[in-house]
Amino acid sequence: MHLIDQRKPLLVVTIVWLAALVWSGWHPFDRTTWWMEVAPVLIALPVLWLSAARFPLTGLALGLIAAHGLVLIVGGAYSYARVPVGFVVQDWLDLARNPYDRLGHFMQGFVPAIVLRELLIRLGRIAPGKLLAALVLACCLAVSATYELIEFAAAMLLGQGAEEFLGTQGDVWDTQWDMLMCLIGAATALTGLSAVHDRQLT
Repeated sequence: MHLIDQRKPLLVVTIVWLAALVWSGWHPFDRTTWWMEVAPVLIALPVLWLSAARFPLTGLALGLIAAHGLVLIVGGAYSYARVPVGFVVQDWLDLARNPYDRLGHFMQGFVPAIVLRELLIRLGRIAPGKLLAALVLACCLAVSATYELIEFAAAMLLGQGAEEFLGTQGDVWDTQWDMLMCLIGAATALTGLSAVHDRQLT
């Protein structure tokens, strides 16, 4: 397999993530929201280091994880409904709401699709094809559903304090849109990156 020596790239990812965490955590819009949004990054980083020697990822998977981490960190700094670049896109496309949350959920499918695809190929010995694609899409939807349940639990426990974390912006269909964006992201990744991914794995 065309797997990279992950120590140097992972060191770069670590430095970038830590710098971004310091920036976003300096004066976040809401401290509780910041912790909840960056928690996946804080969990992923030690896992990546602990698994780097025995299970190095392809460069594509590691690069996507790095990008997703930055999306989460930026969202934590401002809360998803208030990310400045989202307002720019909102004005540009004449949207009713800040779309950064939609980007976050698109990435929630786009990135795990490649990571899960790699795990299923390398650990599950599942050959690329329709079965693999169906399993990846199902797993990504499961990830999205789990995240929505976490948001539900936060809303129940924190009440109004969870509003920034939920980022619904008044949309009663926000949960359904989130899951749809995740599915679109996963399908886009499988369609656009599977060939590149296969070349790195073969």
